Amino acid sequence: MSAMTQSIQAPSKLLLLLEGRAIPELAAFLSSLPLLRLVTPRGDGHPVLVLPGLLASDDSTRALRGFLNDNGYGVHGWRQGRNLGPRAGVEDLLLDRIKELSDRYGRKISLVGWSLGGVFARQAAKRAPEAVRLVITLGSPFTGDPRATNAWRVYEYASGRRADEPHSAGSLSEPPPVPTTAIFSRTDGICAWQCCIEQDGPQTESIEVDGSHCGLGHHPAAVYAIADRLAQPEGAWKPLDRSGWRSLIYPNPRRPQ
Repeated sequence: MSAMTQSIQAPSKLLLLLEGRAIPELAAFLSSLPLLRLVTPRGDGHPVLVLPGLLASDDSTRALRGFLNDNGYGVHGWRQGRNLGPRAGVEDLLLDRIKELSDRYGRKISLVGWSLGGVFARQAAKRAPEAVRLVITLGSPFTGDPRATNAWRVYEYASGRRADEPHSAGSLSEPPPVPTTAIFSRTDGICAWQCCIEQDGPQTESIEVDGSHCGLGHHPAAVYAIADRLAQPEGAWKPLDRSGWRSLIYPNPRRPQ
């Protein structure tokens, strides 16, 4: 483990306490729905699979899925109950679901994963890139110290695996061979934000929003960014345009800490 990796710590107790912001963030999302529907581009009907975070189920992504469905996508939950980590058979069932939806629609599928769900999405895209259009992660810790979170003990208990156990699809930090967007918050109270940002590349980007970890799936700025990324024509991916009014909402993710 490198010195840089070791220097990354889990978020402070204060940030953990501030995760209660997720509730007003949901209220802000609901109140902003008319504006979001007005300013976000319409979808092209391609399938989108949304994956929940650790200990969460499809209920946690209902608000996001409802918005994307209304915005013109074929949106689906993962249908595996609570996400208890990479237990036996979970990732194979996820691959089956991806291929089933891709075959049903006759199109590549976009994957949106919240926290641990984003880690699953990245790894699944590495195993089935021919079926995946793009990947979007929300506060997903796929690089750095795997214990730089306030949830690693819960992960180990729920999954029965060590937090630093190697993954069958290879290094978590290696991006999949499809366009990949990492949405993160520097005030995340669960995962160290440094572990949730994507390495620079021709098909990768990081987008920063100001919010909690538990609210990323319904944070208005995050939802707009998700919809904007999904609306890009297949094969014509570009990083988020941060010019104009967007620069007020999406700061430069590479600015000094």
